[in-house]
Amino acid sequence: MTHNRLAEETSPYLRQHEDNPVHWYAWGADAFAAARAQNKPVLLSIGYAACHWCHVMAHESFEDPETADLMNALFINIKVDREERPDVDAIYMNALILLGQPGGWPLTMFLTPEGDPFWGGTYFPKQAGFGRPSFKAVLQEVHNVFQSEPGKVKNNQEALKEALRNMAETANSAAINPEVLDFAARGLVRQIDPVRGGLRGAPKFPQTSIFATLWRGYLRLGDEAMKKTTLTTLDNICQGGIYDHIGGGFARYSTDEQWLVPHFEKMLYDNAQLIELLSYVWQNTHSSLYAWRIFETVAWLRNEMVLPDGGFAATLDADSEGEEGKYYVWTEAEIDDVLGIDAKFFKKHYDVTPAGNWEGNNILNRSANLELASDADERRLALLRDKLRAARDKRVRPGRDDKVLADWNGMMITALVNAAAIFNRSDWFEMAANAYHFIHSKMSRPDNRLCHSWCDGKAKDADIIDDYAQMSRAALALHELTGIDAYRDDALAWVDTANRLFWDARNGGYFYTPEDADDLVARTRQATDQATPSGNSVMTEVLARLYYLTGDANYRERALTTVEAFGGEFRKNFLPLASLLNAFEFTEMGVQIVIIGERGDKHTQSLLQAVYSQCVPDKVVTVVSPGQDLPRYHPVRGKTQRDDRATAYVCIGTSCSLPLTDPGMLADAIDPIKRREQPATTARF
Repeated sequence: MTHNRLAEETSPYLRQHEDNPVHWYAWGADAFAAARAQNKPVLLSIGYAACHWCHVMAHESFEDPETADLMNALFINIKVDREERPDVDAIYMNALILLGQPGGWPLTMFLTPEGDPFWGGTYFPKQAGFGRPSFKAVLQEVHNVFQSEPGKVKNNQEALKEALRNMAETANSAAINPEVLDFAARGLVRQIDPVRGGLRGAPKFPQTSIFATLWRGYLRLGDEAMKKTTLTTLDNICQGGIYDHIGGGFARYSTDEQWLVPHFEKMLYDNAQLIELLSYVWQNTHSSLYAWRIFETVAWLRNEMVLPDGGFAATLDADSEGEEGKYYVWTEAEIDDVLGIDAKFFKKHYDVTPAGNWEGNNILNRSANLELASDADERRLALLRDKLRAARDKRVRPGRDDKVLADWNGMMITALVNAAAIFNRSDWFEMAANAYHFIHSKMSRPDNRLCHSWCDGKAKDADIIDDYAQMSRAALALHELTGIDAYRDDALAWVDTANRLFWDARNGGYFYTPEDADDLVARTRQATDQATPSGNSVMTEVLARLYYLTGDANYRERALTTVEAFGGEFRKNFLPLASLLNAFEFTEMGVQIVIIGERGDKHTQSLLQAVYSQCVPDKVVTVVSPGQDLPRYHPVRGKTQRDDRATAYVCIGTSCSLPLTDPGMLADAIDPIKRREQPATTARF
């Protein structure tokens, strides 16, 4: 009997639709079997739990009995959570773009009973408007074309399928050299808003990988424009409305040029990337603003995103009580009521006015003055924020999507481990380790396969290259900080799985999906960043790191092959390839820091503190006991302690420093600015 099957699913997004009168299927063989049996096209709707316009379309159309009756009569309807099945989303989003339409969610695609796309769009209103036809008119027209013009459907189907195949067969492979790093960084500076930071125009996304590229360019070249654009961007993000000044954490993006009005959803991956970049930049600037935002965002993570078993939840919704941003915004009267005589002081700092700055409400921000106030005023403001937090806690909270995603968790684990080392926070490390062990115990299969998604006690077998890349990166970060070989061994095993199931032997690089994914109509392969760094970029970094750790040149060769597989793309547009550029820099210019000493020894710890006091994004840190062997071709192999004390060696390529026992000298030896200005600081032999 036909019915809505989503109550059988674990995804919070799919469960949001379990009471729709639409006869939804989840993605799977049953849906396509029904489409073939009934000779109906498939309506595929893809979204995610925190998506505002997904909620709008659901309320307008999927909850409407008349629209649902039309959908049920004319189509087999499939609902997909893009976070649970990013592999499905990637295929049909690419198809939409190939149709010449802008991407976005909700994604509405029409497929043949075999799963091949032939037409689609994003949000369709219930009534015609926004320059879009009504959803019901679209449904009727697509059905009519499918039934009466099969030739047109077949032409579209075959053209899209061929184009999707061609996207994975890119002919843009080319060798590149390190000069492209400087060329790209200088080009990026010209595209940044000089006043507010970020790429010019609206909307504005954090685009952390781009600013990591700029920051690396500054460290490498000493170009003050690169430093300024990075700091301008981070200052505006940290003080703008995109940051939640009451509860901590960053929203997905700003809808305007000023970083004022956020799209209020909070994503785990944005916050992971911002914690990591802010931590690196803090090492150089010691900005109190960045330290505040890092500490507050980690506190938000602990308070709102850690699940009982240690994994990190995926998202917080943009909406509450059916309104976007209702949980986060304030009227002046509400501020006055909570803060009383202190309200005037608070309102001056946080842009609170009677008329508000957004739809009659106030989005708290400090964009008018990016500098922090005096210490006394900041302490006072912190106490007032606590009062507002207590008042806000009484509101209806936005929904939380409790899915645990392997790739997003890997990103946050790495960010927390790096921040824990920089700020000497064992509690942050513990959060990261707990999340890692959750993934390892709940989302790993015996054959070294990872599950992409876990929710409500169940893991889904589907996996993507990003899972292996980000979890391997997290494992190596944990290994670096602890010296526990089991973490390194996990990374080696996951990389082996990635090489076996995802590697494109013909063109180089990694496919997005494994070779045994049999429920997809195409395999995609790309290196462009989306909201997260591309899997090929992160795998390049992981491969390079394994080369530095093991001395196995096969890892370096595969890293460079991956870069070269997409090398031709740099000539067309390097902007979406920032993460691949960063990984290439690490592959070519990694700084190996080896400390010969016992981890518990105070001298060893002093040297480690010196290492983490410097911003060296491309470092590889190894601690070995005296007499412990290093890999055969490691440049420090055979070197010893000096004066029976913990001793550090700094190597770039096969050239190493003299033995260093003084923490200050080690800090100077790895400081990229001092190395650039005084190339002889680190003596070599």
